[in-house]
This record gives sequence, structure tokens and C-alpha cells, in this order.
Amino acid sequence: MNNHGLDLHCEMMLEEYRENLHTFHKMKEIVDKQIRHCLRSNKIKVNAVESRIKTEKSLIGKLERKGHKYRMLSDITDILGARIITFYTDEVDKVSALIDNIFEIDWEESVDKRKILDLDRFGYQSLHYICRIPPSLFSSPDYPMLNEFRFEIQMRTALQHVWATMNHDTGYKSGVEIPKEHLRNLNRIAGMLELADEQFSHIRREINDYRRNVQSLVASGNFDDVPLNGDTFRSYLALDPYRALITRIADINQAEVYKDNFIRYLDVLLKMGFTTLGSLDRLKKECAEGAYQLALHQFAGTDLDILAYSVALQNLCIVHLINHDGSVHGLQQFFMMLGDTAESSRLRAQRTLEQAEKIHLI
Repeated sequence: MNNHGLDLHCEMMLEEYRENLHTFHKMKEIVDKQIRHCLRSNKIKVNAVESRIKTEKSLIGKLERKGHKYRMLSDITDILGARIITFYTDEVDKVSALIDNIFEIDWEESVDKRKILDLDRFGYQSLHYICRIPPSLFSSPDYPMLNEFRFEIQMRTALQHVWATMNHDTGYKSGVEIPKEHLRNLNRIAGMLELADEQFSHIRREINDYRRNVQSLVASGNFDDVPLNGDTFRSYLALDPYRALITRIADINQAEVYKDNFIRYLDVLLKMGFTTLGSLDRLKKECAEGAYQLALHQFAGTDLDILAYSVALQNLCIVHLINHDGSVHGLQQFFMMLGDTAESSRLRAQRTLEQAEKIHLI
């Protein structure tokens, strides 16, 4: 026996751990880098990626409790551990498929704890893979055991991780048995969190389905069936609906066009009464010629050589307001919504109406 309380067999495994600590650090570096690169390449955003090497103190504790179970150090599969914490339940399966493509999976030792249906097991419903680094990924004579040692990757959602951490703190670290009424309350919370986990994924799927449907409607030109909002406006703008008009306007002075931010017009359009993409598309068709004639009067004879793309939409809105209101106040409110001061917007509105009169828009 030794001062750790370990028998000779366990002490030999502890010494092997010390001799291979540099190998575990190299494994950690490879595993962490590969996981992060894979998630980034596949555009999967996760809550966290964690990895750790079991400390000597922790390994000694494990050997004291379970040392008789292991023939050699390589039988211990969690000296290196990694954890991938996703936001949504369905992402656990996506991540696991990617992990399967990177590392060798020991399927006999791996376990899907999500199949455990007990209410109080919510926080432990992780997917655990026991893996090896394949030689095709990394192999070096400096680390002869690197491809032999196994490591564990846990994959779980953020809510499962929070629950597991809290339950561990309240249930085990205190070292006392939890009264049944408190345990019942903990289990109730576990059920609520599990439902929340499922609903977050369900809602996200519905939102993604909605966005795909909107994009399909926009692409097909069924604008009257599409409400005007941030998502639909972006989809509409992706069709480049104002290119023909802004090209005509730019040709007045052979000006260069730069793309600015159209999204600031969304709130303005909604306040003007446009509720669907159909109504917005009719604005383009009904007011395009007036918008061009107004621009012709605005820019002809000037040396303007650079033009904002949104001038097309702005002039369409101006012509619409003139046709439906024709007042200084209506145009002033429009310019103020775009960021002008009260006084400058009033002067701009007056000047715009004067220009409109000259080209017989009024």
C-alpha cells in the first residue's frame, strides 16, 4: 500500500497517468480544436464547448472507489472529457452526427441517456460518446498512446446542463439526504424545464417553417398573401425590386449607386398604411414614373455623382404621399420619421411640394 491508500495495481495506473499527462494535453488540444472547427464550418452555434483533463486528485478518488474495475489506464474513458452544450434539443443529434465523422466512436461504451424516462433524470439526459482520435486525424511517435486512450464527449442542451449543475449542488454537495417535499419540488421543476426544452425546439421549427413558406411566397410573386414585417421585407428586398428605378435615376447624372440600409424604412412604411408586400409592390408600379420625374427635377443640372440606393424607395413614398395627401404636414412627418429635425423636414417638405407642382404631380 502507499500514502494514497491505493493498492499496487492502482498505483501503477496512477504512475502511467503521470507519464502520459503530456499525451492527454495533446489530445485535449486536438479534440477542442476539431470540435470548434467542425461547429464553425457547419454554422452551428452552441452555448458552450468545454473540455478538461481529470486532475490527479480526482483520478486517485476514482481509483480508490473503482480501481478494481480497470485492468489498465486505457480502460478509464473519462480522463479527458469534453462537453458540447447546445441551445436546442434537435441540435444534439446534429452535433453527434458531426462528432461521428471526426472521431472513432466506441458504440458499446457510448450511451444515450436521453432515453431514460424518469422525471428526475432530466438533467442527466445527455448523449455520451466514448471516442478515440483516429490515426488519420493525428498520429505521432511523440505520443505513442494518443490513438489508444479513449475520451468522453457529452452532448446536452443548455437547460439540461443548468439543471444538472443545480441539482448536483443541491442534491449531493451538501452531503445530506434531501427531504421528500424538496425532492418533489425539484422533480416538478425538472418536468417544467424538460417541457421548456421541447417547446423551444418546437417553436424554432415552426418559425423556420414560416420563414421558408414566406420566402417561397415571395419568390413566386404571391405578394398579397404575405404580411409586411421584418422577415418578409428582407425577403422582398432580396429580389432587388428597386433596381430598375434606381438605375434610371442614377443615369440622370451617370451617378454611382451605393447600397444603404432599407430596413429603416420598414417602420415608416407600416405607419403609412402598407400592410402586405402586395401593397408595397403596387406602390412601385403605380408611382415609379412619378418618382423618376421627381428625381429628374431634383438631380438634373447638379454634379451629384454618388447616389443612395434607397432614393428610389424614398421618392416612391413621396409621390404616394403627394397623391394621397398633398400637404406639407404629411411630407414633414415622413421626413421626420427618416431622421430629419422638425424645421429641416418642414423646409424640405415645402421644397418637395414646389418641385412636384412644377412637374405636375399635384
